[in-house]
Amino acid sequence: MTTTPHPRDPLDTPDPELPARVFLSRVLEPGDATGGRWVRELGAAATARRLLDGGPPLPGVSHKRWSGLCARAARADPEQDLAAARDAGVRFVYPGSPEWPAQLDDLGDARPTGLWVRGRAALRMWALRSVALVGARACTEYGAHMAATLAAGLAERGWVVVSGGAYGVDGAAHRGTLAGGGATVAVLACGVDRPYPRGHTELITRIAHQGLVIGELPPGDHPTPSRFIVRNRVIAALTRGTVVVEAAHRSGSLVTARAAQRLGRHTMGVPGPATSARSAGVHALLRDGATLITDAAEIIELVGDIGELAPDRRGPVLPRDLLEPEARQILAALPARGAPTATDIARDARTTPDDAIARLYELRSLGYVERHGDGWKLTRQAMISGRAVPDGC
Repeated sequence: MTTTPHPRDPLDTPDPELPARVFLSRVLEPGDATGGRWVRELGAAATARRLLDGGPPLPGVSHKRWSGLCARAARADPEQDLAAARDAGVRFVYPGSPEWPAQLDDLGDARPTGLWVRGRAALRMWALRSVALVGARACTEYGAHMAATLAAGLAERGWVVVSGGAYGVDGAAHRGTLAGGGATVAVLACGVDRPYPRGHTELITRIAHQGLVIGELPPGDHPTPSRFIVRNRVIAALTRGTVVVEAAHRSGSLVTARAAQRLGRHTMGVPGPATSARSAGVHALLRDGATLITDAAEIIELVGDIGELAPDRRGPVLPRDLLEPEARQILAALPARGAPTATDIARDARTTPDDAIARLYELRSLGYVERHGDGWKLTRQAMISGRAVPDGC
């Protein structure tokens, strides 16, 4: 097989690893496990050389697909891509380099050839303590509120929020983090020098200044539906856990959650109304074993270090909650109407008349009961307090 000769050899450098991986990021599609296997077995430089030189196809592809890859290889120019990246303030991080997040290696042959990174922070360090917040693009006000609130809560506790930069939940998560002065990472399905969606150009530019914008595709490359789907595996692998805030049954955010499950990461969901189609996917995820969460503390209890526990959930403390158990038992034995005697109250409370009298005078001093002749009845204060007590139904 013959191909158009490349005008110069882009791999002719003392250390071809960087240009080879930049070259492959232009030739191979993100998530291409077959190409990833070539890189694992042959190395990045040898794989790039085979694609550049043409010749017989490497294992796992047809002649037609191999011809297409070789045609892309003939047009690839890693030196030009690196120059364009430098001009845009973008760097290339790849396996083996100091900034590479090792958890991405869990993707096996589908791991990125490398990542284009825009922003000053160290990606590897930020990814060590990060959580993904994803969800519906066409989210409700509730979904946007929950995403922003969770993101702000995570940011306050020193966690990095990772999302996809899209409309809806993604945008709310990024904004919530930035508003709290926190750290956030946007993972794009296109070149990081071309913010997408365009309506989020200002937001993504702000993320690049205060956080990180990353992606697998080289400068100038455009998004496609399939690239959005495969991008989600990077979000899942990069973080300690994925939270889904609103998602219909066919939502792309569920792809992120299921990838997180396969990778052994924590998967969490925020419940919505049972009748909402936009939460139906989250509810299905919860039935399949994801953890229900309602605030940032519950997320951190799952993904954080030992001892980072969410506070116990309980209702408000009422005055009668502070009573001794025996006094509460006597108070519960008094009817809403009438004025039973101490003997009657003792019988209903399963105690002695002497103990009942002692507790009744204690309750009287606290304003819960009053004496009427030989009988005792609840005060207005006790009646109002009692309305706040669950009826047990």
